[in-house]
Amino acid sequence: MASFTVQGDQFIYEGTPLTIVSGAIHYFRVIPEYWKDRLSKLKACGFNTVETYVAWNIHEPQKGKFCFTGMADIVTFIETAAELDLHVIVRPSPYICAEWEFGGMPAWLLAEDGMRLRCYDEAFLSKIDSYYDVLLPKLKPLLCTNGGPIIAMQIENEYGSYGNDLKYLEHIQESMISRGMDVLLFTSDGPEDFMLQGGMVPGVLETVNFGSRTEEAFNSLKQVQPDKPLMCMEYWNGWFDHWNKPHHTRAVQDAVHVFEDMLKAGGSVNFYMFHGGTNFGFYNGANNHGTYEPTVTSYDYDSPLTEWGDITEKYILLRELIAKYFDTELMPLPEPVRKMGYGSVQLKPVAPLFDLLPVLSTSVQRTCPEPMEKLGQDYGFILYTTNVSGPRQNCSLVLQEVHDRALVFLDGEYKGVIERWDPQPIEFHVPEGGAELRILVENMGRTNYGPFLRDCKGITEGARLGFQFLFDWTIHSLPMDNIDLLHDAPVVHVEEGSEGPAFYKGSFHIEQEADIADTFLALEGWTKGIVFVNGFNLGRYWEAGPQKRLYVPGPLLRAGENEIVVFELHGTKDLLVTLQDQPDLG
Repeated sequence: MASFTVQGDQFIYEGTPLTIVSGAIHYFRVIPEYWKDRLSKLKACGFNTVETYVAWNIHEPQKGKFCFTGMADIVTFIETAAELDLHVIVRPSPYICAEWEFGGMPAWLLAEDGMRLRCYDEAFLSKIDSYYDVLLPKLKPLLCTNGGPIIAMQIENEYGSYGNDLKYLEHIQESMISRGMDVLLFTSDGPEDFMLQGGMVPGVLETVNFGSRTEEAFNSLKQVQPDKPLMCMEYWNGWFDHWNKPHHTRAVQDAVHVFEDMLKAGGSVNFYMFHGGTNFGFYNGANNHGTYEPTVTSYDYDSPLTEWGDITEKYILLRELIAKYFDTELMPLPEPVRKMGYGSVQLKPVAPLFDLLPVLSTSVQRTCPEPMEKLGQDYGFILYTTNVSGPRQNCSLVLQEVHDRALVFLDGEYKGVIERWDPQPIEFHVPEGGAELRILVENMGRTNYGPFLRDCKGITEGARLGFQFLFDWTIHSLPMDNIDLLHDAPVVHVEEGSEGPAFYKGSFHIEQEADIADTFLALEGWTKGIVFVNGFNLGRYWEAGPQKRLYVPGPLLRAGENEIVVFELHGTKDLLVTLQDQPDLG
């Protein structure tokens, strides 16, 4: 057993003052085989603590069905940190932001009409309590009060940026305490007055999140909490990327200088991020401050440790500063993870998506084009099909609130795309006798921050030609969560130059296990889609950039044949992909 407390303006661990030098590593963004490597590099940099959010949506992917294995094995991640003599800060708040799908909340919450998020709504709170009944007993043995490494836990995340419901915050606090979470509890908010006022809980430590202007941010914290330790719970030493926007980097010297300012002010720090990792699969989030902006697959964040675990100049300078400031010896640096290029891989068409519908999905009939959540679907794609009468000249197809990107086909012919951030109607003629209208909608990630969290996916209101709403729809849910179904699919020729969505497949050979290494998948000539390697969903690619290559961790590969499956939405100019030994984040 160990004690971690606050005494005046200091943190005290086992009777001794402790300055927390922490780094964020999200277990759910790193494959388990690399947890020890990334945590060892945190330790070698001189950090004494690791911080992680807890993503509710990976632990309760379906209501009442829980997962704590594989990349969701939070217990093993924390135990690995303990083996390296690292303290652990855990942030199991129901909402985490984190540029993670729906801020970490499970999408099935949106299927319930009338439920209010992140407030004292009994329907919402009952779901949190059911989740905590399963999660928190797993964490209890790992608390420092029970001899484990967890020294502190977060009640809610940047709540003052969203609301001011103290009754809700106190319910979360009591939910943790009543389940035995007897370590230091805290909240974290931005440095603005209204953020601190809305997010604080009486008697609970408040921490502050910022990326610059240390004195100003810490002074704001002192004004509302003058007698407690100064802690930056999220030091934004880098930043994340959106599709269709430039890649973010931050000057190394600037990032190190701000960290030094925090130490000189007597503050404790958690680097957000120390190692960003990857938004594998469909788990990227999106920002929405009035315009929807989805996050890319990489979560490199310009962190001290890259997405693929390499040490950077930022890392080296931080390591030297920490050793100097705390008068400690530099630890030996761990070995870098090997990279390898495996060359070009020829892919072959499997079949157009529309020919595989009987294999991939069971259709349902609905009067209106309902969103994914109403059909029990969380991620992936959803296809809406109806028939429209004709003839009609100069029709204007309007999708009322499409979330997020819709491909439109009339009698199988591609007519264009309607995007949430630029919802221009599509014009076409309907021939005499009518036509079949198909609309394939991609969920590009639910909003993770701001006032627009209620982000249902698909066609959320309706589809109309001009002012006339269209009814009587056949809907196919396409979650793309079981790519093995393709093995049972009939091979259908994909026409050269086809603009429609289709699957492509190929393989490459690795001679022996000693030749397995990390690699990076380049898809030059491909437009937009997702990639599976040996059945694992690497995430999205898009020629819009900035990201140009997908990270493939070595442990996903195997000696012998390795399968690549690409689901391409718009067609490709070249049926080659290339496995290279260098990343390209744009």
